[in-house]
Amino acid sequence: MAQIFHRAANNVAKISIVVAILLGGVAFFVYTQIARSSYLTGRYTERQQPIQFSHKHHAGDDGIDCRYCHTSVETSYSAGIPPTQTCMNCHSQIWSDSPYLEPVRESYRTNKPIEWVRVHDLPEYAYFNHSIHVAKGVGCSTCHGQIDTMPSVFQVNTLQMEWCLACHREPEKYIRPKSEIYNMNWNPDDLTTDERHQLWTDYKIRSRELLTSCSTCHR
Repeated sequence: MAQIFHRAANNVAKISIVVAILLGGVAFFVYTQIARSSYLTGRYTERQQPIQFSHKHHAGDDGIDCRYCHTSVETSYSAGIPPTQTCMNCHSQIWSDSPYLEPVRESYRTNKPIEWVRVHDLPEYAYFNHSIHVAKGVGCSTCHGQIDTMPSVFQVNTLQMEWCLACHREPEKYIRPKSEIYNMNWNPDDLTTDERHQLWTDYKIRSRELLTSCSTCHR
């Protein structure tokens, strides 16, 4: 019986397999980079808000504590969006006639909340509780970045599962004394390794196995 394939077909087949594996590897690498890119995650993208509220001015220049506006951050799963009344506590006296703040005054008069555009928006299938993170020594800037330097808030982390898991696998790298939770200038290098592990014990942080269990975040 005559030979159907040329002897070179064996080499072609081997080369094809190698090329297919290489292309698959490259495609996977490209996918992982695109999946982590700001284009898909929304990192560094400033959202247009109804009013361009500046955290840099309020939290940075004026030194207003996070909890003055985000009142439920220590007691609820949500940090809370401040009602217009909170804004008017100051702006009934300061810039009270500014046209720039007319939407705030209108909201206060009509009792209709301002429709802010959410910046940090986790998927519905991911459960996140602000209060438990604060109670365990995770500071605001760990997740939200240097809010006190942002004229317009943007997302600094991917908010992807691998980002959450990085913290849950090694929480000692991210926790700080509770007195420094709202300190935007906190330097993680201020703590030694032993001090970090002591905080882990003092704050009764659960084991890595439980922190990385699926049911911890997906309920």
